[in-house]
Amino acid sequence: MENKSAKRGGGWLFGAAGLFLLSKAKTLLALLKFSKFGSAIVSMLVTVWAYTIVFPLQVAVGLVAMIFIHEMGHVMAAKRKGLPVSAPFFIPFVGALVMMKRHPRDALTEAYIAYGGPLIGTVGATLAFATGWYGLQTGGGSGWYIWIVIAKIGFFLNLFNLLPMQPLDGGRIASAISRWLWIVGLIGGALLIVFMKAWILIIFWILFAYDLYKKYIRQVKVTPMKHTLSWETPLQPLLDQGYFIPGEEHRRELPFTTSSTLEGVQQITVRWEALGLEHTADLTGQSIIEKVEVFRVERKTDGEEHKLFIVATVQGHTHESETYYEVPAKARLGYGFAYFGLIAYLLLMFWAISAMAIPQLT
Repeated sequence: MENKSAKRGGGWLFGAAGLFLLSKAKTLLALLKFSKFGSAIVSMLVTVWAYTIVFPLQVAVGLVAMIFIHEMGHVMAAKRKGLPVSAPFFIPFVGALVMMKRHPRDALTEAYIAYGGPLIGTVGATLAFATGWYGLQTGGGSGWYIWIVIAKIGFFLNLFNLLPMQPLDGGRIASAISRWLWIVGLIGGALLIVFMKAWILIIFWILFAYDLYKKYIRQVKVTPMKHTLSWETPLQPLLDQGYFIPGEEHRRELPFTTSSTLEGVQQITVRWEALGLEHTADLTGQSIIEKVEVFRVERKTDGEEHKLFIVATVQGHTHESETYYEVPAKARLGYGFAYFGLIAYLLLMFWAISAMAIPQLT
């Protein structure tokens, strides 16, 4: 849902190494299929290991913990709005994300989910600061400073994510306050890249600038959409009925119908009449569907049962409606106070910790 940059030299190299390791983690992920949090656990462990190359172990663990708490804020907010999301997935030296299985229908819902991350993340950082502060005040020794360092990391990550630039949380919250804040984010992002040498932000900044150019300079409202649809069905009944099973590279267009549920979820029903098959699935957003085409057919064995696995592409285009950004004035004002109030609090806490004499951690 957002990305966070590491402020140390070599971030690109270690980030690439982390991505390589994640790409080789398929065996571990397969072993952890019993839990929907399997990929989250593996990616967390890999990310902690990657950060220990640059930071002390306790700082690496604290950094990943702050990111996890932030991401769980998004998950909690999405659940409250009834939107299904994936477990957090971590990418070393880039951050973490949760994948939304269905897009919000309006800017207010998008802002609510986006705000959940920094809000819960700030609560987590505040608790870390309070723990460290209490330990120091009660004479617990310098070891309690690690909590202060973790809190500082948390405050910085959440403050950074409130920059009004998409795909950061601040850019999504801005859609419910005023889209003019995106210009502030565009300028602020450029200054951050130059003065803080946050080079990993360049690609996100370019994509954000191009998106603004398309929306407000070229005024492009239609965006191509391509969705992958897959399903499986028992193979033996098809063979018993005398159906001809095509090869793996078989391609054909399939007839379809589409509709929306009362909750606003677009569904598509695909029929393969030559095999007597029908499949219905939810789409992640509202789109105009142009065609559905099968591009892979595989025979698989699940235990003793043989199955036919079918993969198709759903092609069409989305159309961005201005009604998406219609937010009541009271809600805009409320999100404005919440957004700038959280920024002010994070700045205050970050400044307070920066003024403290924290010993070097090893």
